Amino acid sequence: MNEQQQPIERLLQIMKQLRDPVTGCPWDIKQDFDTISGYTIEEAYEVADAIRQNDPEQICDELGDLLLQVVFHAQIAQDKNLFDFNDVATVICDKMERRHPHIFSDVTAETEQDVRQNWEQIKTQERAARQRDKGDGLPSLLDDIPRNMPALKTAVKLQKRAASVGFDWPNLDEVLDKLREETDELEEALHAKDPSCIKEELGDLLFVVANLARKAGIETETALLDANAKFERRFRYIEAQLHQQQKSLDDSTLAEMDSYWNDAKQAEKAG
Repeated sequence: MNEQQQPIERLLQIMKQLRDPVTGCPWDIKQDFDTISGYTIEEAYEVADAIRQNDPEQICDELGDLLLQVVFHAQIAQDKNLFDFNDVATVICDKMERRHPHIFSDVTAETEQDVRQNWEQIKTQERAARQRDKGDGLPSLLDDIPRNMPALKTAVKLQKRAASVGFDWPNLDEVLDKLREETDELEEALHAKDPSCIKEELGDLLFVVANLARKAGIETETALLDANAKFERRFRYIEAQLHQQQKSLDDSTLAEMDSYWNDAKQAEKAG
């Protein structure tokens, strides 16, 4: 490495070498946007998991993997004469300055709420400008929401956009009322044994749950991840208790497993 070379320059050079059509890596050369998009998503999740584990060393490592994905996409684009890494960096720099006029311009924003309002207003203007450039129909407030995110995150995004123009429940109590209504409708569909109706009502229920989380200021993905971890922790406790008795899951009854589940639950509350 050149002593004057910055780490990001070294990484860009490594990726350029990997993608060299003559001397590069056969696997890297074959890749395109589509083939590595799954890896990009996976690396983002691994960053989030490292953060949840509160492991700084792992966070650093996973952020490096995610940065590699950005560099990889940029090199693919450069090979196609579309754009390069500097273009990517320039676009995000311009965007951050544009969306923080209270820092980089003469706009005043004294509170976090002021910042959020300015941010959403600027994003709305950007969406309208992109729609005008495309010239393909009436612009919508819901334009540019990715549809390949986890469904609960997409639901929250849709709800936030609608709420930005006042299309929102005034308070949590009304959301809870809607939750009960959707639960009743799901119960009716289950009794009717209509698969398509059950699917629809279950979707409605999940959408309201996402809305409830948003109104309560809870991140849906984090809440569900915590619930998953809690289930796994308690189920492993059941397995451990049965193992001590030289019993398998198949040998135990639901009542027995449920009893150990409650033991685990009580131990967590006590601890």
